[in-house]
Amino acid sequence: MVFRPVKVAVFIDGCYWHGCPEHYVPPKTNPGYWSEKVLRNMERDRDTDKKLTEAGWLVLRFWEHEPSDACAHKIADAVLARRSGLRGSS
Repeated sequence: MVFRPVKVAVFIDGCYWHGCPEHYVPPKTNPGYWSEKVLRNMERDRDTDKKLTEAGWLVLRFWEHEPSDACAHKIADAVLARRSGLRGSS
């Protein structure tokens, strides 16, 4: 999700595809290929975070297993805080 006016980018990462430290289980079938794929995804995630942050964005990442209501509250708080900051700088 993107909240363009306040530069907030939200990612919901899948535990398997993004290497969740709690739930990632290395594959049994073709482990070399899939483990490298997940590693590349994680590297791309860090690169994306860095580029967005350098461009003034706030990056919020959540794991798919996190409670959606808790994530929604964190997102709303971040967006509202950034909106308040925009109003304060006018």
